[in-house]
Amino acid sequence: MIILITGATHTGKTLLAQKLLEQYRYPYLSMDHVKMGLIRSGVLAVKPTDSDERLTAVLWPVFREIIKTAIENGQNLIVEGCYVPAGWERDFDESYRSQIQFICLLLTDDYITAHGDDIIRFASVIEDRGGDDGFDLSVLREENRRYREMFGSHPGTIIVNQNMYG
Repeated sequence: MIILITGATHTGKTLLAQKLLEQYRYPYLSMDHVKMGLIRSGVLAVKPTDSDERLTAVLWPVFREIIKTAIENGQNLIVEGCYVPAGWERDFDESYRSQIQFICLLLTDDYITAHGDDIIRFASVIEDRGGDDGFDLSVLREENRRYREMFGSHPGTIIVNQNMYG
C-alpha cells in the first residue's frame, strides 16, 4: 500500500506522515528531502526557490516511478510533499491506483484566521523549518485555494475546519 499525502505548506503533511509511520510502521519518503538531495548533489538543475510548478514538473516523474517500484515490489510506503500534480491518477493504471491511498490536506480560510498563531507555532513540530518569522498567512490562504481547485473534489481530500492542535 502506498499512502500519498499532499497539500499546501503548513497543513500538517509531515506530521500526518510521522503519525502514520508510528501507527503502521510504513517508512515514509519526504519529497522535500529528495528534492534537496538532488539539488545539493548537483543532479538537478533547479533551485529550492523555483516555483512549485517547475519543481513538480521535475520531481513528480521521479516519485511516480518510486511509487510504481514500491507497488511492484509489494512494499508499503508513505510519500509526502507538495509536488503532486492535479490529475496524478492518469500516471497510473488501475492495478497501481488500487494500491494508492491519496490524501490531500486543506485548511479553510476560517480555520487559518482562527488558528494562524497555532499554525505558525507548530510549524516545526516534526522538522525544523528554520523559523517562520514573518510567515504570511495570506500566502497560506492562497496556496490552500490553489490546492482546493486542484483536489477539492477528490475523495481523498480532507478539509480541516476545526482545531487540530487542541
